[in-house]
Amino acid sequence: MAAKSSSTQRENQIRQLLHQQHDISVGKLADMLGVSQMTIRRDLDRLEYSGQVRRTHGGAVLADRMVFEFNFVNRRLANQTAKRAIAAEAVKFVKPGNRLILDNGTTTLELAHLLKDFNELTVLTPSLAVASELQFSEGIETVLLGGVIRRGSPDLTGLVTETILDMFAVDIAFQGADAIGSDGGLYTADMRISRVDQKIRKRASRTYILADSSKFGRTALARHGFVNEVDAIITDEGISEEYKSAFKKMGAEVIIVKSDK
Repeated sequence: MAAKSSSTQRENQIRQLLHQQHDISVGKLADMLGVSQMTIRRDLDRLEYSGQVRRTHGGAVLADRMVFEFNFVNRRLANQTAKRAIAAEAVKFVKPGNRLILDNGTTTLELAHLLKDFNELTVLTPSLAVASELQFSEGIETVLLGGVIRRGSPDLTGLVTETILDMFAVDIAFQGADAIGSDGGLYTADMRISRVDQKIRKRASRTYILADSSKFGRTALARHGFVNEVDAIITDEGISEEYKSAFKKMGAEVIIVKSDK
């Protein structure tokens, strides 16, 4: 039986347990957390009132909003050491006065974190997460591109986003990738952002793909371009010699960073 805990600790534990097991009964939660069923019901009442859980017959499930937040956090944490090393290399290409586009990837979000103290930058982004990261940076003018909020992700897409992109010209675009195939194809898991990805490259003088090595040799639903359309791929040392050589032959520079394990 678990030790007694504060209501805040229990609520955090309840959210984690519901994320892992989806639907759990009041009785099971009480046993797992070592408190009475009445205490669990009060905890669930508070969580439901704040929109974090939805009560079911005899138990509870996470609200859709919380499922999304857990999923986004998990994506951000995946290969985070490599992503941070890649972002640290990418930031070296940024100079005061630059105009940038940061897309909606979790590696570009790591880059946004490193840009917060820059001066004289203009950053365009379709990512609500990137815009939130930069919103209090006094030296950065952040332009949040309009569009339709993509279900399940904190970013904007669609015809409005594409049309607004046509208004701008930038120095550098930093893009992520859901997958990069052995044929050099750049893939996204959501075809709704495929055209946005294409537009971003067209509006930039230079484009860098920020992708950890887990993305190579894979495909996803929609191919939106090839590596020969970008100036460089910044990745970690997990990339194989085969892919490094192939991408260079296709015309893309491959910049490899070391990340502490």
